[in-house]
Amino acid sequence: MIPSRRQSLRAAGGLGVYAALVAVGLLPAGRASAQQFASAFQTKSIADTLKALGAGTPTDSKDVVINSPDIAENGAVVPVGVRSNLPKTEMIALLVEKNPSALAGAYTLLDGAEPDVNMRIKMGQSSDVYALVKADGKFYMTKKEIKVTLGGCGG
Repeated sequence: MIPSRRQSLRAAGGLGVYAALVAVGLLPAGRASAQQFASAFQTKSIADTLKALGAGTPTDSKDVVINSPDIAENGAVVPVGVRSNLPKTEMIALLVEKNPSALAGAYTLLDGAEPDVNMRIKMGQSSDVYALVKADGKFYMTKKEIKVTLGGCGG
């Protein structure tokens, strides 16, 4: 229940804009997008996550770039960016090997969108981080080790 008239009008306006964008085809329907990745977010290992995303055995690529610090002082908030230099990039996902759930984030890109995603992830310990990109129907991957220190002390 929305308590004020102003909040009701704001919510109705937002829903109307969202519905119009979905109807025109500029935004995919949220429920369908969420279901695409739902099983992948419940996997525990990199191999299981790749299987859930339909990636099989992705090709290593230098055109997929992970931008992050080599050493993260605070594992609760680690800034990570993924950029794809591959044409026709459709999807970008970030996986963390030693997290309880391997998939940290997955993004479906609209046609013409810049294939560059930035996020902050939580890492309990030092681990390899994998970037998975789907471009032109094929999957590509790269990895980078990020060391998590306790209290800013390297080691």
